[in-house]
Amino acid sequence: MDSFYKNKIARAWWWKIIAIVCLVYTCYYGFIGEVPAMVVLHETIRNLYFHVTMWMAMMLLMLVNAIYSIKYLSSLNRYHDIVAEESGKMAMVFAAAGLITGMVWANYTWGAPWTNDPQLNGTAATILMYAAYFILRNAIPDENKKAKIASVYAIFAFVMMFVFIMVIPKMYNSLHPGKGGNPGFNKYDLDSNMRMVFYPAVIGWCLLGTWLMSLNVRIRRIKEITEEN
Repeated sequence: MDSFYKNKIARAWWWKIIAIVCLVYTCYYGFIGEVPAMVVLHETIRNLYFHVTMWMAMMLLMLVNAIYSIKYLSSLNRYHDIVAEESGKMAMVFAAAGLITGMVWANYTWGAPWTNDPQLNGTAATILMYAAYFILRNAIPDENKKAKIASVYAIFAFVMMFVFIMVIPKMYNSLHPGKGGNPGFNKYDLDSNMRMVFYPAVIGWCLLGTWLMSLNVRIRRIKEITEEN
């Protein structure tokens, strides 16, 4: 993955065009495209293209955060720490977007923006855990010590993220599809029209997150090189 950010692929235009096309397509058909009639969800099923896919982009960025944290611990390369930090920041942006879209969806389908649901509580715990990651980074003045401690914490946080979001909610009753005995979306009437929008939405949001993160990494590198000179 180092080569992705250091070579010409990171500056190539083709995958960024794909991101833009996928997101324009998602927004257009997400608001006016046909969706199956749901008993409870009704037209709010359209939020599947935004809420769920943003969480997927968040998890991808958290994966990058964990991978580059491991890379930093093995190499002590400053660049790896920058990528880890910036991917974590962008993951928090998508976490906030996913949380807001989820609260809007819950308000229409469950009658309240927040309920005592294990999936929601796990999400809140994950966001707080990653917020602590940045508090930890800001609390340590020494750059090398900061990077080492933050890298260890990031690996722990990534593992716990799956526990909070993927494991614990399946052990208890949950309002979320696919959790607590509820059928997943694949059990509902997700017709081919929705699948043709959902998958491009996943690609689009993930590419957008990667794009924005790579820009932040380049900005950080330029600032550091400028300060050194």
